[in-house]
Amino acid sequence: MADLDTRAIISRDPARERDINEFLDRYTDSPDKDLLAEMMVTISRLGRDGTGRGELKLISKAFKELRYAFKVFGAYRHVRKVSIFGSSRTPVGHPDYIQADAFARRMREVNWMVITGAGDGIMRAGHDGAGREASFGVAIRLPFEQRTNTIIADDPKLINFKYFFTRKLLFIKEASAVALFPGGFGTQDEGFEALTLVQTGKTDIVPIVLIDAPGGTYWQHWRTYVNAELLRTGMISPEDMYLFRVTDDVETAVGEILQFYRRYHSSRYVEGKLVLRLLTPVPDETLVKLNDEFSSILTGGRIEQFPGPIEGERGEYPEFPRLVLEFNRRNVGLLRRLIDEVNRA
Repeated sequence: MADLDTRAIISRDPARERDINEFLDRYTDSPDKDLLAEMMVTISRLGRDGTGRGELKLISKAFKELRYAFKVFGAYRHVRKVSIFGSSRTPVGHPDYIQADAFARRMREVNWMVITGAGDGIMRAGHDGAGREASFGVAIRLPFEQRTNTIIADDPKLINFKYFFTRKLLFIKEASAVALFPGGFGTQDEGFEALTLVQTGKTDIVPIVLIDAPGGTYWQHWRTYVNAELLRTGMISPEDMYLFRVTDDVETAVGEILQFYRRYHSSRYVEGKLVLRLLTPVPDETLVKLNDEFSSILTGGRIEQFPGPIEGERGEYPEFPRLVLEFNRRNVGLLRRLIDEVNRA
């Protein structure tokens, strides 16, 4: 095994480094033993710090929840998924339920899977529309209201969480899109968290659609509030309004998601540069247009196109062309507009 760059982390203790290396050599063949070694160092430091048993139980439970969830989702990593949020109190047959069912059904028809909280209401509607085979359930144990719906119950893709924070991490990490239907405090929390994570660059840009029943006003009123109290007072920027789409039409919502991935595939930062991986290259005239219209979001240089991975990039998706830019990491709403232009080209 190659030497691990962990001496500084392990307080320059060669004996401890040797023990960790030997343990990892014996019990895992992972190519990421350096990261596993860091985790083991952190565990040993928890013991050295005298961390209380309650805190250790919290860390242990969260760690186990995440490991198991990563394992379950890992088998479907190449299938795009949409996280669906909404009220657990919405009854079967309600216009919102019918709309969520129809949306999930359409996403299944275009070979996407859905992730819901596995309860009743909108969560059940999502599973109803997508069907058991195309559904994930990420359930939370609560003393009231929440129970696993009969569609996803006992399915291998059902994961039970004790903590909201581990559950919410999976909702965002595993999703290529977010769809919100009318709901209570939890739905508002999940919607604002998704927007916050995208706005601050803590997660990749994904399409976020807010879907009313036909003629419904829930998200229209929400958008009115955002305009009047957040945008008007300067608490968000005008470009932040590009981060979501409000509609009462299922086909519009589905189209918003599919259009986002028409040419754009994914993104990574490589040595400080943002790399946009594309399914097909953009025409030369589009590249000129992008540089003319979006120079304000660059910290230097120009937007360049490459036929494959750039220097320093790991070899994921070597067949995809790239757009590379020095993004200022601030104007995410304008970056979303840039991606829209790439997809429309």
